[in-house]
Amino acid sequence: MNRARFVVAATVVATSVVAGVALTAQTPQAPDLHPILAGRQITPPLRGEATVEVLWPPVSKRDKDNVVTQVRVKNVSNGPIKGFSIDQPWYNKGGAVVASGKGTITGLFQPNDVQTVTIEVAYKTDMLSNNYIFSHVNGTVKPEKVAKMEAPAPAEKPKK
Repeated sequence: MNRARFVVAATVVATSVVAGVALTAQTPQAPDLHPILAGRQITPPLRGEATVEVLWPPVSKRDKDNVVTQVRVKNVSNGPIKGFSIDQPWYNKGGAVVASGKGTITGLFQPNDVQTVTIEVAYKTDMLSNNYIFSHVNGTVKPEKVAKMEAPAPAEKPKK
């Protein structure tokens, strides 16, 4: 009887040792992970007042049932602007708002980058004058009117 218990205990111990060796042998090696942002410098979006240059005057044209305005802007701030937008309310003779449109730049508006913002507003017969309201998600925008705007030089492609 004692011999049978000893055989069963030895079998259990041997099985667990063999199973443990088999499990450790089958454990896959972890992949070699490289950080995605290694060596890159990330600049967080600007907070507070941003400064942009605006090619003045913006070009507004009537296109069938809409008034389409294209505003060319350049980020002259020291950081990227997140959620840059231009609101364009239109007023009648009495000064009441009769229509309004909004144009945005999706993503980050990088420093020294030049973009064209398009604003579409439904045409109404009593539209007389308009205004431009510049903003971004983290603060205000100070627009500076300029007569000429040069696009930044394109980045050189790496040589192969």
